[in-house]
Amino acid sequence: MPNLQVIAEGKYLRLVNRGGWEFAQRKNITGIVAIVAVTDEGNLLLVEQMRAPLGKCVIEIPAGLVGDRPGAELENPIEAANRELEEETGYHAKEMTVLAAGAASAGMSDEIITLLRASGLTRIGKGGGDATEHILVHEVPVLRAEKWLTDRVKQGAIVDLKVYSALYFIAARSA
Repeated sequence: MPNLQVIAEGKYLRLVNRGGWEFAQRKNITGIVAIVAVTDEGNLLLVEQMRAPLGKCVIEIPAGLVGDRPGAELENPIEAANRELEEETGYHAKEMTVLAAGAASAGMSDEIITLLRASGLTRIGKGGGDATEHILVHEVPVLRAEKWLTDRVKQGAIVDLKVYSALYFIAARSA
């Protein structure tokens, strides 16, 4: 594999070139997690926040970076998923199960996302993110999720494609 050449570097990202292909890398992380969380009442936990690159609110499943905090460089995906779920939604999971891992945008970034299922959920806080985030939590009945998402798109929101992956895994579990 050709050597990696750094083209530009910021606080959190770097732009690199490998064999003529330019792509982005996140700095100081070991991975990314995204969580499929359904309450005992059958509600899918979704989060909504403004995303600067798109200039719009985006509906997402809870997600975050692994190993991005000083002193937590050896954090594993399950620990990170638990931390992110609690931070973003206020829910604690009794169990986290890895569903899949893969690239989100293989032509743009070298990021690998691990998708996990959270089960045995208990509300322990209000959620909303950390001090740098303003996250709105939605509890959407799974049976009405597609219509709810369609309505939100009509209102101008963007839906992260991982939400549809979550719906796939929920349906596969029910089948």
